[in-house]
Amino acid sequence: MANPLFDRLFGAHTGKATPFLYLADGTVLTHQDFLGTAAQIAHVLTQIGLKPGDRVAAQVEKSPEALALYAACVQAGLIFLPLNTAYTADELSYFIENSGASVVVCDKGKEATLAPIAQTLGAALETLNADGSGTLMDQAAAMPLSYATVDRDGEDLAAFLYTSGTTGRSKGAMLTQNNLLSNSETLVQEWRFTADDVLLHALPIFHTHGLFVASNVSLLAGGAMIFLPKFDLDVVIEMLPRATTMMGVPTFYTRLLSDDRFTGDLAQHMRLFISGSAPLLAETHVQFESRTGHRILERYGMTETNMNTSNPYEGERRAGTVGFPLPGVELKITDPASGETLPQGEVGQIEVRGSNVFKGYWQMPEKTAAELRADGFFITGDLGRVDEDGYVHIVGRNKDLIISGGYNIYPKEIELVLDEQPGVLESAVIGVPHPDFGETVLGVLVPMKGETPDTEAIMATIKDQLARFKHPRQLILLDELPRNTMGKVQKNILREAYKDMFAS
Repeated sequence: MANPLFDRLFGAHTGKATPFLYLADGTVLTHQDFLGTAAQIAHVLTQIGLKPGDRVAAQVEKSPEALALYAACVQAGLIFLPLNTAYTADELSYFIENSGASVVVCDKGKEATLAPIAQTLGAALETLNADGSGTLMDQAAAMPLSYATVDRDGEDLAAFLYTSGTTGRSKGAMLTQNNLLSNSETLVQEWRFTADDVLLHALPIFHTHGLFVASNVSLLAGGAMIFLPKFDLDVVIEMLPRATTMMGVPTFYTRLLSDDRFTGDLAQHMRLFISGSAPLLAETHVQFESRTGHRILERYGMTETNMNTSNPYEGERRAGTVGFPLPGVELKITDPASGETLPQGEVGQIEVRGSNVFKGYWQMPEKTAAELRADGFFITGDLGRVDEDGYVHIVGRNKDLIISGGYNIYPKEIELVLDEQPGVLESAVIGVPHPDFGETVLGVLVPMKGETPDTEAIMATIKDQLARFKHPRQLILLDELPRNTMGKVQKNILREAYKDMFAS
């Protein structure tokens, strides 16, 4: 027996003195340095009393040691549960209790808050700070630099990732070794990653994008990462000449474009820019290609599945789409009411099936049954369509669908029109309660810097381009849209803010 995920991602680099992590302060950690740290942490976790299948909850700042904690869990056969650093004590209490975590690792600054929660729930508590200090690493320093890897099967669980929980309690998506490994293998091939690549990594590692896409792909390819604590524009511009690839969220690219130092010459040596976690505006595509000659590669994934689709490495990277289903991933568009497959070009719910699809929601059999069909297709909750060339278009979330006077309205269609209007940087369209129609359309606009969009002129344009039932009842100007840590617009916050706007 073996441990497929550890063997492929980490074990293959045993003894290698090749660079793995380049840090902002000039420190360079080799693959062997990293594996030694992971082994030491695995020993600590074992000494605490953890056994294969136990859960390790970690709310820690991004650091090489934090990444090594993930590797240690894989090596020791433990289930890794990374938690957003913005989560509150109440949220953490739920995650720790729901997951049945045996140990909680947190920043020293959170220790006083989390200690009573961990104690009540019977979990051990260790600290790990952004600089690598803390009780976890204090103990690890005395441990051997090698660890006997625990045997695991590909169908054994490797991680829990909790969904954002904007419509009820967060659900713990159970991800197996095969889920993570199969997806990484596909992405390495599709995006042409090799041991020569250096990935500029400025994403958080509590999310599938930064951990199971960026980090896993680099590990599997045997490449290196410029491992930054966060996206800092000055540091990214300074480090970019040393990179060959970059993964980011749309705001990374808009912030780069806002700086005159980001030029075609600065990006000339780069092989690939990838964007995900939130939709990339078509205008950003155009500006980025005009500035650098590079066309950003956009892809589509989610907590429960990792990556599902990608624009092609070779071929047209079509703005406004997320490309084609990845090899090994089946994708279909279905009627939300009946589940029947819809004809090509029609809008419906996106369902996917493949070795990337999770095993179900932890201790939530009803939710699992509702969203994971018996035949293996997962109902993503996203609405989309497949065009005549096979490109997948994301129209929005099922919960964002607006039903006004009996008509189905897809916000994305209206947002595309609004985004093109003079003075508009970006937009968000939501449905809010209306006494006559059930819901009505509200448009929220973010102006370009130094401009004030003419809302009356925009409404006139909309009347020419869209059917009457799709017209926003009102347009509102905001300085910025509310977003989560991965750059996704939080429409639930907008809906809550304006829910009484048209109340009778």
